[in-house]
Amino acid sequence: MKYSIFLLIFFTSLSSFSQVKGKITDTNNNPLSFVSIYLDESVTGTTSNDNGAYVLGIEKKGKHTVVFQILGYITLKKEINITSFPFELNVQLEEENVRLAEISISTKDNPANRIIRNTIANKDKNTNKYANYTAKFYSRGLYKIKDAPERFLGRNMGDFGGALDSTRSGIIYLSETVSEIHFQKKPKKFKEKIIASKVSGTDNGISFNRAEDANINFYDDSVTFGSDLISPVSTNAFSYYKYQLEGTFYDTNGKLINKIKLIPKRKNDRVFNGYLYIVEDDWAIYGADVSVTGAQVNIPIVDVLYLKQNYNYSEENDAWVLISQSIDFKVDGFGFKLDGRFSSAYSAYNFTPKYDENTFTNEVLSFEKQATEKDTTYWNTLRPVPLTLEETTDYQFKDSLKVVRKSKKYLDSVNKIQNKMNLVAPIMGYTYRNSFEKWSVSYNGLINDFNFNTVQGFNVSLGGSYFKEQNNTGKWWNVGGKVNYGFSDKRIRPTFFLTKNWNDISRPRMTISGGVTTAQFNGRNPIMKLNNTVSSLIRRLNYLRIYEKEFAEINYSEEIVNGIYLATSLEYANRKPLFNTTDYSFAKQGENGGYRPNNPSDVIDVFEEHEIATFNLGATFVFGQKYLSYPDRKENIGNEKYPSLNINYRKHFGASNSELNSDVFTANLTQDINAVNYGELSYNVRGGVFLKKKDIAFMDFLQANGNQLLFPLDRELSSFGLLEYYKFYTNDRYAEAHIQHDFKGAILGKIPLLNKLNLHLVGGAKALIMADKKPYTEYSVGLDNIGFGKWRFLRVDYVKSFHGGIKNDGLLLRLSMF
Repeated sequence: MKYSIFLLIFFTSLSSFSQVKGKITDTNNNPLSFVSIYLDESVTGTTSNDNGAYVLGIEKKGKHTVVFQILGYITLKKEINITSFPFELNVQLEEENVRLAEISISTKDNPANRIIRNTIANKDKNTNKYANYTAKFYSRGLYKIKDAPERFLGRNMGDFGGALDSTRSGIIYLSETVSEIHFQKKPKKFKEKIIASKVSGTDNGISFNRAEDANINFYDDSVTFGSDLISPVSTNAFSYYKYQLEGTFYDTNGKLINKIKLIPKRKNDRVFNGYLYIVEDDWAIYGADVSVTGAQVNIPIVDVLYLKQNYNYSEENDAWVLISQSIDFKVDGFGFKLDGRFSSAYSAYNFTPKYDENTFTNEVLSFEKQATEKDTTYWNTLRPVPLTLEETTDYQFKDSLKVVRKSKKYLDSVNKIQNKMNLVAPIMGYTYRNSFEKWSVSYNGLINDFNFNTVQGFNVSLGGSYFKEQNNTGKWWNVGGKVNYGFSDKRIRPTFFLTKNWNDISRPRMTISGGVTTAQFNGRNPIMKLNNTVSSLIRRLNYLRIYEKEFAEINYSEEIVNGIYLATSLEYANRKPLFNTTDYSFAKQGENGGYRPNNPSDVIDVFEEHEIATFNLGATFVFGQKYLSYPDRKENIGNEKYPSLNINYRKHFGASNSELNSDVFTANLTQDINAVNYGELSYNVRGGVFLKKKDIAFMDFLQANGNQLLFPLDRELSSFGLLEYYKFYTNDRYAEAHIQHDFKGAILGKIPLLNKLNLHLVGGAKALIMADKKPYTEYSVGLDNIGFGKWRFLRVDYVKSFHGGIKNDGLLLRLSMF
């Protein structure tokens, strides 16, 4: 009874604020969603919800003409005379009768090709008509899950904040956003200010619906939709698509609309499937009804993504402008079955905005004050698309449930279930939580740091930490430690840390740590413990070279201004050499010549134990960094146009032997460049120089990252494929460069038969120059996106190296999941 009264009050209040409302169905009385409803000769309107219901705000009584438009149905113009509010208007739409004229069939040239060529030729002309504009943007996001697993990777998944029913199905995310957006075509700039934001079941109401993410523009050569896809009206679209004219029809303004079928030349290319609607003579986009598969966007867990767009004619600037859009998706992977929709509506366009130098800054998203605190009444007057009954129920249920779920009694009951220790906890780890007081105690688990090396043999760590959250804006502290034990060297090495973070805006963070640990001679840590454990036990190849240090360290980092990050540290350490204590392996004794000594270089003697202090001061510059300003945090998104630069000064001092003291500068330049339809280019350039060449300890040399593994797990843009570990080092000066181009489907996708495999060609080159050493170079060619079905995570590279007249080559396998 209470529930029925709530719904009655809710819809009554909704009606009092909404002037024209109703339901849209087809001729079989099935509700039609995503119908655009607007006043004739305007681009301001609304969209119907999943149940076909709509609400259209009209300020004045009297005669009006309301237009109902959706792809696949005849656009309806309805004249009404409003004498009182609310005004109810229910309509039925008939399916569009798309006809193919005989003249289109008889022509020698494919008529669809002519239409697409004209559209490509008129792209600038059409987009220049709204080169600058402001608009209101409304977005709604909805995620549903079906048969959710109770556990994932050993972790209890819970009920997703009360979202799941007895079948473990339900809405797990529902949000709405209303924004003001500003757009400029040249140079391309975008700015969004969120006026109101609401997320079902949360207090802060910060959704991740962004207008720029929804700004899918087919007039661009590359369209970001799950991945960078080739637009069907790209300048080189004919290399990727075939086109077929399905038919034509006239809209209510008498404009001839062409329905063009998009036929990918290769099904797994980064292209769209579906239909594009083009206005004859204007050669502008009237609408889009397209989809892409998970294989096409290279996201295996995605089954399919659907995109629909509706455009409307604006007499103000003689242009066809986007008024509504919906993105539907289906995800099936790792036991999770998700589907959902993000729908958007654009209104209140202003095509002659007045911009000044302060309009567009590096802040591309901001929130109006109290944007996340709007009440139900406010949303009922603001929301252009009415809620469905399912969405209304979700808001009501979760908004009332969240009050209960913040109580100490409820949180304690949840923790009581979460905090139960199972049989695998000693191995996998365990966390005890107090959600009401916002603290937790964690035990890392035996498997967390279990590995093998020839110094310690099998070694394992027991560790734990205490975490305390102090507020909701990123203030927290964390303290912990661990004890490592080597079963061969019978040595216990304890370490501890204390970390404090003050906020999530500039993220000022300080860490104090110390203890006894082992460290790689190459401070860039080129060898993963897992790689070394496998190579040692299976092949009797011990690549890891380590030394022991007793240390105390303090470090601090912060983003001091937008795009400039500061990091500094001070350490005092006693460093000792270590020696092999075991020759255990699954491989036979003489395999691969047996284990090598722990000394990293045959030409440099084992270092003597010494104490030394190390000071680091570094700065990273992300030029032109764009960022999002949320009420509780700052999220940096970089800038693809410019590289990032890191500069670091390291000083060793206080050593008993002054020759061990040193000063060195290093710099690093990285960038990922989107080559649009031709893939992605990435590079990493690094260099360093010592102020004075001295006989320093080996771990203080500048070193290159080598690799001697068939299946390395490192980043390919910071290491060499065939270079021996510790082979290149210097106490003078050096430089290295890595460049790689992933052509995606731009080359192999055009080769008959081979294109059916959906492989990506990757080319690369690397160079290394050090004082007193001959240059070392590598060239590689590889195939990415290897796998079966939609699971394509493997990459294979053929690498050829050159050094001092010696050539070498080999194959490398890599995972490209991340």
